[in-house]
Amino acid sequence: MCLRRGPPGAARVTMFSRHNRIIGALYLAVDALLALASFALAHRIRADLIVPSPLYPISHYSWIVPLAVGLWVAVGLVLGIYREIREEELSRAFRDPLLVGLVSTIVLFAVTFAFKLEYISRLLLGFYAVLDLLLMIAWRLTGRALSGRLRRSLAGIRHFLIIGTTPEALEIARLIEANQNRGIRILGFVRLGANGANPAAGQPAETASFAGLERSYPLFGLQQVPELLRRQVIDEVVFAVAKDDLEKLEETFLLCEEEGVKTRLSLNFFPHVISKVHLDRLHDMPLLTFSTTPVNEDLLLLKRLLDFVMAFILLVILSPMFLILALIIMLTSHGPAFFRQTRCGLGGRKFTVYKFRSMQADADLRRDELAALNELDGPAFKMSNDPRCTSVGRFMRKFSLDELPQLVNILMGDMSFVGPRPPLPEEVERYERWQRRRLRMLPGLTCLWALEGRNRLSFRRWMQLDLEYIDHWSPALDFKIILKTIPIVLLGRGAS
Repeated sequence: MCLRRGPPGAARVTMFSRHNRIIGALYLAVDALLALASFALAHRIRADLIVPSPLYPISHYSWIVPLAVGLWVAVGLVLGIYREIREEELSRAFRDPLLVGLVSTIVLFAVTFAFKLEYISRLLLGFYAVLDLLLMIAWRLTGRALSGRLRRSLAGIRHFLIIGTTPEALEIARLIEANQNRGIRILGFVRLGANGANPAAGQPAETASFAGLERSYPLFGLQQVPELLRRQVIDEVVFAVAKDDLEKLEETFLLCEEEGVKTRLSLNFFPHVISKVHLDRLHDMPLLTFSTTPVNEDLLLLKRLLDFVMAFILLVILSPMFLILALIIMLTSHGPAFFRQTRCGLGGRKFTVYKFRSMQADADLRRDELAALNELDGPAFKMSNDPRCTSVGRFMRKFSLDELPQLVNILMGDMSFVGPRPPLPEEVERYERWQRRRLRMLPGLTCLWALEGRNRLSFRRWMQLDLEYIDHWSPALDFKIILKTIPIVLLGRGAS
């Protein structure tokens, strides 16, 4: 179980994942139905109420309806709007549909223009996008008003017994109270060493009030747990005790296992601050795993597949530009068209990065003489008006054209489109220990540092942004970074 501190309304508790999956699936299904209804209604409005030109019957749109609906749902999945439905955040009722609608509409119109589908009414597609947006917002406002009833009817009410009265146990109880609308309730607490007043009947020894909790709860003794499991409806037991008390609870753990009750253990006594904790298995041996990098292998595989496909397509499309730039470089300065350099990738693995040569052939040999003019603090080196740059190189660097050969690195799996910048080995040697964690994510062409302006950042801030990206990584975050990077590159605000 993983708890993250924050205000009650924003509390994220992964033990609610069952409810989130069910509600997320409901929202996805309703959104798909709303998209279908929106298209039918848009066609009716366009055909019957507005007649600037004849409209093909809806049977001619049979292929584009599933495309449009699938596109809206797919964009929502990529952006992660179904991963965690949080009705308490009113802004999400408007933000999620607006973001999905904007991206999906752009892609849909791009498809119709790219394939020259002249018979498809652009006005119809516009009506569809607006209607679907309004219906999605209306559905989310309705879901927000009925959230408690909806969650209880779909996922039921689950009762928790908390073993322990430690600060961690009270924090867990506070988070459960803050998320009661998700259909969860606290049955009571179990105090280690407490003797129940009537163990046979499972009656609490007393009712206790704890600071920070909304109400008082029954307080049971440990020896009452077997009777509680038999007499009471208990769906989950949460152990939140000190490390030294774990040995005393071996029998209680086995009892919960025999009863088939889901058991959770708070791990706050382990020395970790930012690690995500999950259980893996090596054959039959359970291994408790602490990770400070993304652990969802399915999403990481999706990231790699998208990188490969996008890099392959761009290499095919841009191959004429590669040839032109290579010829210009060789005709305007002495030396090869491509520049190769050893960089550090995932986990510190060394690989060769490819770029168009933007500097004179002996640029590496002259770096030491320019070290005093470095405009960045820390081990990285950067000059805004580097004298080693060629005239063509300055133009390429302004629009990040020199980075294009790194598509080959992405295709080979050494890099990704989004990720920390691949550092030089000598830079890594000078890293502080906390900065080395950025090596645990595949390096990329762009990241959060590119959005803030790499040349304007301190080295420390640069490293912090890379770690922030790692800690909050998702396909949706990659998508947002790519979208924000495109205008930066096109306007010539890339690397200098």
